Amino acid sequence: MKRRDFIKVTGLGAAGAATLATPAIAQSMPEIKWRMPTSWPKSLDTLFGGADMMCKMVAEATDNKFQIQIFAAGEIVPGLQVLDAVQNGTCEIGHTASYYYFGKDPTFTFGSAVPFGPNMRINQAWYMQGGGRDVLNEFYKSYNVISLLAGNTGCQMGGWFRKEVNTPEDLKGMKFRIGGFTGRVLQKLGVVPQQLAGGDIYPALEKGTIDAAEWVGPYDDEKLGFYKIAPHYYYPGWWEGGPMLMAFVNLEKWNALPKYYQSVLEQAGHYANNYMMARYDNANPLALRKLLAGGTKLHAFSPAIMDACYKAAKELHAEVGATNANFKKVHDSLAKFTSDGYAWFQVAEVGYDIFMARRSQS
Repeated sequence: MKRRDFIKVTGLGAAGAATLATPAIAQSMPEIKWRMPTSWPKSLDTLFGGADMMCKMVAEATDNKFQIQIFAAGEIVPGLQVLDAVQNGTCEIGHTASYYYFGKDPTFTFGSAVPFGPNMRINQAWYMQGGGRDVLNEFYKSYNVISLLAGNTGCQMGGWFRKEVNTPEDLKGMKFRIGGFTGRVLQKLGVVPQQLAGGDIYPALEKGTIDAAEWVGPYDDEKLGFYKIAPHYYYPGWWEGGPMLMAFVNLEKWNALPKYYQSVLEQAGHYANNYMMARYDNANPLALRKLLAGGTKLHAFSPAIMDACYKAAKELHAEVGATNANFKKVHDSLAKFTSDGYAWFQVAEVGYDIFMARRSQS
């Protein structure tokens, strides 16, 4: 039966038809307003933009019944205190990187990325399908939050340096903006790590408070202007093969949400995640070409530095795992999944790359 015939048969007039046009679920949805502090300045339109996109998707999917007001780093909460604000209930939700809170417990590093850890796809496959979300949220529960996947930058660069670094000796005494687990790794090589929010890095470089800095990759790094002070740009960012970004939600607020809102919030995080990855993949190559044309000097970390860093990372993993049960539990979950994941990756994708390379030569 056609819709117009249905209206005639049932005797529904214009008013009745209008009522039908409004889904029953929309009529029953409560009005909720949350606040979301982030760790990002507004100038970073991919990191901050991804979080903003998440908020917009939530509003759109709920006919503006569920609204989340977003704030840049420092507006209501300092960039590195987002978790604290959500944990204590000052704000309901926050967008940040888990490894910023390494000082509370080294286990926080696994919610983002670990040195010499998996790439973007395997990291997220572990979180979404390999038990990572469950084991991490079990850990996060003790901080009164639950995690939702809400971004990924892809593999990052190794940072900006005032002078060239060719051997592990060149790293000794260097004040390097890098935090979390990687900072502890580099401490073993004599580096003095500094953890700073994105908006605080350039002033520190300019004043000479730090000698080098890493952030994300060409697109964001150009926006922050590091190339103006530190001309040597290194790769790879061996500490961030595919770092996840999280929306941390206060546990009580999450449990109080209607199930439909929980689902909308989770799916909006996935949308923001895909949006962010695609945007970086599109923007980074163009930004790198622009930086190189402007005089940036691109370098690969030397094998000697990479080997020394890898050794230090393995040592630190063993040291922390021996004394921290949470760290060991999450580490073992990721390690098992990663070994299987890389086996698949090598068979499928590396094999495909080889085929395409041969095809292009024929």
